[in-house]
Amino acid sequence: MNLLEQLVLFLVSLVANTFSAFSGGGAGLIQFPVLIFLGLSFAVALATHKVASVALGMGAVLRYISSSHLERKFVIVMLLAGMPGVVLGGNVILMIPDRVAIFALGVLTGGLGLYSMFKPSLGLEDKPEHRDTKGYIIGGLALFCLGVLNGSLTSGTGLFVTIWLVSWFGMDYQRAVAYTLILVGLFWNGAGAVTLGLLGEIRWDWIPVLLLGSFLGGYLGSHLAIKHGSRWIKRAFEVITILIAIKLIWGGTFSQV
Repeated sequence: MNLLEQLVLFLVSLVANTFSAFSGGGAGLIQFPVLIFLGLSFAVALATHKVASVALGMGAVLRYISSSHLERKFVIVMLLAGMPGVVLGGNVILMIPDRVAIFALGVLTGGLGLYSMFKPSLGLEDKPEHRDTKGYIIGGLALFCLGVLNGSLTSGTGLFVTIWLVSWFGMDYQRAVAYTLILVGLFWNGAGAVTLGLLGEIRWDWIPVLLLGSFLGGYLGSHLAIKHGSRWIKRAFEVITILIAIKLIWGGTFSQV
């Protein structure tokens, strides 16, 4: 890549990961399709994105570590339930044809945007729910399924995790975002990066600039979430998800992948 292309890739990564850290997921909604636009196949773009997105978790950890206190139970549930799903999803996705995977990515992305539009007040208050054994088991099974999606389609699964933590466990939005960024961004994506790196191909010459954008975006977005909240960014994020979904499903560019 020449200098201009690297600058464009850095800015895309910075914006995508700032949005993601601010709203609790969704870096893949912007960064991942751009990697495909730039010429990578679905599988290579997915593996490259996974490696870069680990830096999002690192940037978030750096900002959240002094202001957020994670509960041990939720950490254990999210790691034990989610990471096996990520590994399974990473193995499955490489066996799916590009066109089918991209169509599924578009459907998932559009569903995410529509769901968010119909939940305008989700996660504004902390109301603990389902904190018994049955609640953790059901919550863990759902997190396993989200782990499979995270390891395969990667589109907005962080935001799905955030919404699940809010709707099932009753967390407020800011608390759920902290769990998502640290555990999904760092550990789930790390497991996915290792799995896809072993099974597939990574575009290593693109990684340094993507890592820098992801790390800085993770820190900046986390800072904004802590200081200002995310109500205003929600609407813009919903518009982006719908537009990208339309492009993925009907766009001529992807029909030739």
